[in-house]
Amino acid sequence: MYKYLLNLHTFDTVINATTSQATGNDLRPEIKTYYSDYLIDLAEAELVHDQFGQKRNIPAGSGKTIEFRKFNPLAKITNALVEGVTPEGQALDTSAITATVSQYGGYVVITDLLDLTAIDNVKTEAVQLIGSQAGRSLDTVVREILNGGTNVQYHEGERANRAAITASDTLTVKAIRAAVRTLKRQNAKTINGDFVGIIHPDVSYDLMSDPNWVEWQKYTSPEHMYENEIGKIAGVRFVETTEGKIFEGAGASGMDIYSTLIIAANAYGTTNIEGGGLQLIVKQKGSAGTADPLDQRSTVGWKATKTAERLVEDYMVRIETACTFNE
Repeated sequence: MYKYLLNLHTFDTVINATTSQATGNDLRPEIKTYYSDYLIDLAEAELVHDQFGQKRNIPAGSGKTIEFRKFNPLAKITNALVEGVTPEGQALDTSAITATVSQYGGYVVITDLLDLTAIDNVKTEAVQLIGSQAGRSLDTVVREILNGGTNVQYHEGERANRAAITASDTLTVKAIRAAVRTLKRQNAKTINGDFVGIIHPDVSYDLMSDPNWVEWQKYTSPEHMYENEIGKIAGVRFVETTEGKIFEGAGASGMDIYSTLIIAANAYGTTNIEGGGLQLIVKQKGSAGTADPLDQRSTVGWKATKTAERLVEDYMVRIETACTFNE
């Protein structure tokens, strides 16, 4: 009967201690690392929209603005060189795109009685929950920025706007090929040989019915697949997420419209969640002083600094469609 009892003292710290990832040394170093890594691992699992952007660290003491630098293509040279004559050099054409970072965060309260009587380690469960929350929250921040892009295709390109999309306008291979054509005409570069697509499972159901759909295990291996990758078709590798953008009630007859993003290299940039971008913060019982006079409450929370920015509108196409399961 004793095999189900856990030693909660494994996670004990000194009395009245306060801990966080960034400050304090009162949480055992190995436990601190365990919690921190656990949070980042869980958060990364939810960051589907984040994984294809240029990553930028957030240096401490550098203000709230982060800069992404874009190099514009050099013009073609069609004049032949003159023998013995050095031509004039060309200046690099660069432009800076800036974005303002914001902070996000949340926490849960754990009472001393819950910590004392629970069979499972409550703090570990709390880290799991807030890790998922952090990942989904930060992924939504990036998702909303990406879906604000101006390069949009309504169904296969024949609909005038979102409101004109009907229930029969589900995602098709023809729509994917049209988006790929748009990217290729802009000389957009692939990511590891293919473009990538971010798709909602309601929509991927329709696309996977095509006989040319290829499951991920037939062309890649687990160590080389993207987070949540499901397969490929028409030169696009797709990752699936229930956090895919839905424009609720925006289509014909008030039905929901789904966004599928087809992305090329260097389409957008994001801030990194590591190196100060994401923190685990644990406050032990009694750390609040007179606000917790009986040492009754501890908290587990997260705080992150995050933003994203579209760098080249032509390098990403948003396909808007209905789906078979749309009500």
